[in-house]
Amino acid sequence: MIPVTSLRPGVTFEEHGDIFEVLTYNNMHLRKTSSVVQVKVRSLRKGATTEKSFGSNGEVNPVTITRQELQYLYKDNNSGYFMEPRTFEQVSVVLKNLQGHEFLKEGEIVVVKFHGKEALSIILPPKVKLKVTDTNPGVKGNSATNVYKDATLENGLTTKVPLFIDIGDEIIVDTRDGSYTNRA
Repeated sequence: MIPVTSLRPGVTFEEHGDIFEVLTYNNMHLRKTSSVVQVKVRSLRKGATTEKSFGSNGEVNPVTITRQELQYLYKDNNSGYFMEPRTFEQVSVVLKNLQGHEFLKEGEIVVVKFHGKEALSIILPPKVKLKVTDTNPGVKGNSATNVYKDATLENGLTTKVPLFIDIGDEIIVDTRDGSYTNRA
């Protein structure tokens, strides 16, 4: 058991059969003698984000999370499938735990978080390179700043891109919000 005052972003703990990762930490002093620890946590099994409050003398059960680089293979309706490149062992992860799974491309290497042998979630790079598969052509001479059009990407997502982007162009997309960053 560790005291809740030791919780910091990135720390994982178990509570009521679920595993949580701390996203934010705030120690609020209410009176001279007591304080409340408020944390924003994400369930690694369910993917939901919530806020929790603990008394300053509370304790939680720490959990060791390991990270392993795996090759992304494919996904079906329920799971994403990965392979350990050295042993060729396959691992499946429930799609609801794969936040940002729409940015995965077959064959790329990603980091998967494990608790024992249970795969919990993936860690995506902050930006990925994707190809534009469909967009309206830009009008010649229309180069006003901050004018965007819709574009469909190779992974099926739609994002706003500048007018000069055409079909077949590769762009850099932010995986946190799916927005266009720049041309690749």
